[in-house]
Amino acid sequence: MSSRPVVAVLDYGSGNVHSAVKALDAAGADARLTSDRTLIRDADGLVVPGVGAFRAVMESLRSIRGGELIGRRLAGGRPVLGICVGMQVLFERGVERGVDTEGLAEWPGAVTELDAPVLPHMGWNTVEPGEGSRLFRGLEHERFYFVHSFGAQQWALDVQAPFPQPVLTWCTYGQPFLAAVENGPLSATQFHPEKSGDAGIRLLANWIDGLAGDTL
Repeated sequence: MSSRPVVAVLDYGSGNVHSAVKALDAAGADARLTSDRTLIRDADGLVVPGVGAFRAVMESLRSIRGGELIGRRLAGGRPVLGICVGMQVLFERGVERGVDTEGLAEWPGAVTELDAPVLPHMGWNTVEPGEGSRLFRGLEHERFYFVHSFGAQQWALDVQAPFPQPVLTWCTYGQPFLAAVENGPLSATQFHPEKSGDAGIRLLANWIDGLAGDTL
């Protein structure tokens, strides 16, 4: 039996996820690309990757009832990490080139096209971690790899005490957009940790280190 935390990487047909599995392994997890509902439910952590269009990712997630899997984990306080479009679909809706698509609605608000002179936003950029960030502990001045044209440019979730305030990390490309969110058991990054070199591995390690304390 592995002594490393088991992290299920949700296999719903999203392309190029093997680099995420390798990065999670390098960061200290026993990462498994899977669509097995029992493993997804019981794993210490679940990673939801995503590349391409918001609508295509949502259609693929719906085909395996991915929203139900994610929701059940979060209801039990079990950690979930969304990456790139896997972050975007956590919002209520995505608007891409006039197409309005319903998201998973874990967070309010819409994902819209970035207001920047050149798209996509591709390459390395710095971020501004929110106070108390666990994901970015020791990484406050590092750069991360982005490739996207859409993002969440506002945060609308109103959290009341005694629940802790989400930790928001912003990036600026043309205008500010959310680079990462840490909201209880649900975290997400717009950039690709698995493509962000040593800094990305360390960020994933920070998330993995928190799994033991978050799981029930």
